[in-house]
Amino acid sequence: MRKIIAGLLLGLGSFLLVAALVVVVWGGDAVKKTPLDTDSVTNLAGVADKLNPATGDVETLDVRATSVTKADAELSDGDVIVFVNTVCLVVDEGDVPSCVDESDDRLVSASSDVFATDRHTAEAVNDAKYLPPSAEEKSGLINKWPFDAQKKDYTYWDGMLGEAVDATYDGSESIDGLETYKYHVLIEDAPAEVVAGIDGVYSQDKTLWIDPTTGAIIKQTQHEVRELEDGSTLLDMQLAFTDDQVSANAADAKDNGKLLGLLTTTLPLVGFIGGAIALLAGIFLFVSARRREASA
Repeated sequence: MRKIIAGLLLGLGSFLLVAALVVVVWGGDAVKKTPLDTDSVTNLAGVADKLNPATGDVETLDVRATSVTKADAELSDGDVIVFVNTVCLVVDEGDVPSCVDESDDRLVSASSDVFATDRHTAEAVNDAKYLPPSAEEKSGLINKWPFDAQKKDYTYWDGMLGEAVDATYDGSESIDGLETYKYHVLIEDAPAEVVAGIDGVYSQDKTLWIDPTTGAIIKQTQHEVRELEDGSTLLDMQLAFTDDQVSANAADAKDNGKLLGLLTTTLPLVGFIGGAIALLAGIFLFVSARRREASA
C-alpha cells in the first residue's frame, strides 16, 4: 500500500512541478494579452471655449465626450487586435444623448477610427492584413500601455498631428487604492490642420494615469487649444474622465490585476511548493516501504 501511495505522490509532485514551470515560462505571455472581447465606453466631461461660426463669437460651453472602443474579433488573431473607435463630443445641455446627428446644434464633433495594436506591447500595427486601405498609418501607443508598464518614457499617438509624440514618465500616484504611473504629453504651438482644410496652431497638455500591471488608462486630463494662424481661437477645451469613470476603471484594474497575479504568481507558487512536498513525501514513503521489505 505504501508503494502505491508513494507512486501517486511522486506522480502528483512531478505534475505540479512541471505545470508550475510551464506557467512561469509560457503562462505570462499567454495571459498578458489584450482580450479579444474588449468593448468599452469611456465618459469625459469638461468646459470648452468654442468659436460659433454663425456669430463669430467665442462661447463658453459645458461639454461631454463619449468614446466607444470595440474589438473586431474576426479580424484579430493571437498576436494582433483590431479596434473600432468612435468619439462624440456634444454640448452638455438639456437631456442630450451621448451623441447626436449633424443637424443638432449640440454636436461639437464626431469621428470614427479603425486601428490595430500588438496584444502584448500595445504598439500600433499597420499590416494591411488587419486594416482597410483607408486606415491611417499609426505608430506608438494608442489606447493603452503595455502590460507591466515601466517607469520610463513612451511614444504616444496624437491624431491631430498624425504622428507619435513623447509621453514622459512623471511619477506615481494612488487612485482609489490603486498605484498608477503618470505620463505627461505636452505639445506647444504645433502647425496642424485644426479644421478640415484649414491650417492653424495646435497645443495639447495631457496627463494619463496608467495601471502598470494591465496597462489600462485609469484617469486622463487634457487641455487642448486650436487656433487659426492669426491667433484667433477655434477651440480651447479642458476635458477629463468623469469621477465615476475613474472609479470604475480603478475597480476593473484591481480585479484584473488580482486575476493576473493568481495566474502568474499564486498558481506557480502553489505548484512548486505543493509539488516539492508531494515529491518528498512520495520519496519518504517509497524508501520506508523498501526498508520494511528488506527488514522482513
